[in-house]
Amino acid sequence: MTAMTVPATAPRISSEEFLSRDFPIGSELVDGVVHMNDPAFLHQEVVRRLCLALSIWADGASGRGRAGVGGNWVLSDGHVYKPDVWWAATPPRGTRHSGPPDLAVEVRSPGTWALDVGPKLRRYEAAGTTELWLVDPPASSVLVLRRDATDTGFDAAVDIGSGELTSPLLPGFTLDVDVLFADLE
Repeated sequence: MTAMTVPATAPRISSEEFLSRDFPIGSELVDGVVHMNDPAFLHQEVVRRLCLALSIWADGASGRGRAGVGGNWVLSDGHVYKPDVWWAATPPRGTRHSGPPDLAVEVRSPGTWALDVGPKLRRYEAAGTTELWLVDPPASSVLVLRRDATDTGFDAAVDIGSGELTSPLLPGFTLDVDVLFADLE
């Protein structure tokens, strides 16, 4: 994924202003600054595989929420995120959702990784995201950050480089990490 270079003096805007304007698909608001992204094909393939696996699991029984991509997740003023993949126990409605998804997934790309592991990670945590997956295709690994208690930040970090990706949020969900990254070129 490539991202527009943002000058240090980029104008800051509010979440409301961001949502009222027409930015290119995939644009996000991080710390009041608009970041425009253009996902590469490898990035899109990893996103497709993750969303498909989560959607199949969610559709497998009633009450399993919904998985999706993008959206307008308003975490606070100045922060409107479009996670690469998300899962929510209560499916969002409309064109925006106040608050974070229960599970946010960010896939590494050169233009956005510093945001994903920096300010976005901290904002997801502060906003109450239960679990964040940081997916790193070059390293063939998934860093899972989760909170065990609702009133604290991310208490647990598990780096999965091989084997099964599971989550207490998603009873019965498994994804073989080796299959997730198989044949990516």
